[in-house]
Amino acid sequence: MASPALRLVNGAKAAESPAPREEAPPRDAELFDAYSRAVVHAVRSVGPAVVHVSVQGPEGPRASGSGSGFVFTPDGFVITNSHVVHDAKQLLVTLPDGQSLTASVVGDDPGTDLAVIRAHGSSDLPTATLGDSSALEVGQLVVAIGNPLGFQSTVTAGVVSALGRSLRTRSGRLVDDVIQTDAALNPGNSGGPLVTSSGNIVGVNTAIIPSAQGICFAIGINTAKFVLEQLMHTGRVRRSVIGVAGQTVPIHRRYVRHFGLPAETGVFVTALTDDSPARTAGIRDGDVVVEFDGAPVRGIDDIHRALTQERVGQTVPVRLLRNGRLVDVTVTPKEAG
Repeated sequence: MASPALRLVNGAKAAESPAPREEAPPRDAELFDAYSRAVVHAVRSVGPAVVHVSVQGPEGPRASGSGSGFVFTPDGFVITNSHVVHDAKQLLVTLPDGQSLTASVVGDDPGTDLAVIRAHGSSDLPTATLGDSSALEVGQLVVAIGNPLGFQSTVTAGVVSALGRSLRTRSGRLVDDVIQTDAALNPGNSGGPLVTSSGNIVGVNTAIIPSAQGICFAIGINTAKFVLEQLMHTGRVRRSVIGVAGQTVPIHRRYVRHFGLPAETGVFVTALTDDSPARTAGIRDGDVVVEFDGAPVRGIDDIHRALTQERVGQTVPVRLLRNGRLVDVTVTPKEAG
């Protein structure tokens, strides 16, 4: 019998190729070292640009008005959260090196809970690099830097838990494409950066769920780029409105089948503001909005999403269900006041 290590080739014996060697998996120490290096690199890249933002009242800093932010231009423009600085009279920005600068609000947008402020007195501040939140992947390592509960320059790390979440801001508006992470956040982290291992900012930390652990949210930096550009140019973000208050309601299946409606829910109009585009268009209390500009309306958030700044002054078709029949009207959204 031939040796197991030999095989016949054209009637002759030949040595069999040795089985490929399996590489040993990396040791835990190597993995932890790589993880540590990634976090350290992110902190070194962005940390010097992260600031503490405090609202100054008559009696000094107001604790409920403190948070975080990060510098994105050398002359002192800072991104933070709207709820941190909204209606602030005086602001103080403190850098990681202890330097304190007075600041003022350039503009804020409660609809996305984002704001731009400017620190005065320096033209050579360290800055952070804004990345691309659309390139994120679930499971990717991210680092949060901020000032939770007043502890400055605090670093936490985690992963991207989910992408494309929707989050309702304090203004009641729904923000889409929000990043969910388990990087620990606490009050005071608001406005701080969410950073990749390469040192690029991909989100603005904005919210936690108090009754949960490891569920935190950040506004994607791509959304923030659009908002900060608008705020730096005009101090606000233009949006459109039609002057309707409503609530999501189910539509009877008989009507859905009879009219071939695209959804089984719609928006029941509960109120119309005076001289609103909706009232002018003939929309009435009790109507159910089922389509807006040809797209299904399943709830009030579908209308909010559609009312962008591009809609201002444009005529839009709206389909309503009224007393068991379909009614088509056209509405011209106006700019939100």
